[in-house]
Amino acid sequence: MSDLLRQGAAWLDGQRHQHLTRTISYVRGDDSVELAATIGRTEFEQADEYGVLHRIEARDYIIRTADLMLAGETALPKAGDQIRETDGEVTHVYEVVAPSGEPPWRYSDPYRVALRIHTKHVNTETA
Repeated sequence: MSDLLRQGAAWLDGQRHQHLTRTISYVRGDDSVELAATIGRTEFEQADEYGVLHRIEARDYIIRTADLMLAGETALPKAGDQIRETDGEVTHVYEVVAPSGEPPWRYSDPYRVALRIHTKHVNTETA
């Protein structure tokens, strides 16, 4: 008996990857790889020492787990890594972060096909 949910999730990921992505560079130290990524966002809430809730919004990049290859090996995101997204003459640099004590990434589906990476904007460069 085949797993119809797994087949459906694979089909949806294929559609996302084919129609809803842009090329980004994932950078860790001297290693980098170009990947197809879907842009998203996640909102986090964090209470300060006075009990005031602050809302933090992270820019997310959804990539295929198997595509994140650094130094010839499959890798998982780490806080401090960078994602570089070029738009014309402008490159936006985002740092992988762990907002509100959350991990810096999570699997985007139950079959671990895609990763959702949380980032914050740290720099804008012009050519």
